[in-house]
Amino acid sequence: MHVKICCISSVEEARMAVGAGASAVGLVGKMPSGPGIIGDELIRTIAETVPPPIATFLLTSEPTAEAVIEHHRRVFTNTIQLVDALPAGSYRILRAALPGIKLVQVIHVLDELSIDEALASAEEVDALLLDSGNPKLAVKELGGTGRRHDWTLSRRIVEQSRVPVFLAGGLNPENVRQAIDTVRPFGLDICSGVRTNGKLDSEKLERFFARTHGL
Repeated sequence: MHVKICCISSVEEARMAVGAGASAVGLVGKMPSGPGIIGDELIRTIAETVPPPIATFLLTSEPTAEAVIEHHRRVFTNTIQLVDALPAGSYRILRAALPGIKLVQVIHVLDELSIDEALASAEEVDALLLDSGNPKLAVKELGGTGRRHDWTLSRRIVEQSRVPVFLAGGLNPENVRQAIDTVRPFGLDICSGVRTNGKLDSEKLERFFARTHGL
C-alpha cells in the first residue's frame, strides 16, 4: 500500500514521513482554503531534500494549464496534484510542457456524477486522488477537510479506473483498515489524521503505518 503524507511544512517533517515509510509527500501551494499551505520557495527546498524514489507532490489550485506550468517551474517537484478541474485540453498542454512529470487529478467525491468525472480524467492522467472537498462552494474546498466521503462511490471508481487511485479524506489510524477493506485503493493520502496541533506526530504516524500493513 502506497502512502502519501500530505501538508508537509518543513524538511524535518519530510524526513519524518519518509522515515516512517511514506512513498510520497504532499507540498501544498496557494489554496482558497485548507491546511498546510506553504510558500513556493519552501516547497522547492523540501522537494530538493527528498530522495528518489519518493514522490514529491505539488498541490496546485492554479486555474489554467499555463499557470500550473509556471507554478511547477518555481518548485520542481516530480509530481503535480491538480486539486481542481482544468479547462478542456489542459492535460495535453501540461504533457507537452512538462514531459516526465506525473499528473494526479483530484476528484472531490460528492455524488454519482463524480464517478463519470473520475473515469474521464483517468483517460489522461497518471493517477486519481479521491478526496472530500467541494469545489462548488463560494470559497472552494479543495482538500484538507478531514472529512470522510461516501467510500462506496470511491470503490466503484477504483474498480473501473484504468490508472491507480489514491484515497484521501478523513483517514486516521483508527479507520484506515476499514478504508482499505472497503475501497481497495492503490494508495492512501493523509494530512490531519497523523498530526497533533498541526504538527506531524511520530506516534500517530507509527500507528497509521502499522495498521495500514495489518499489524
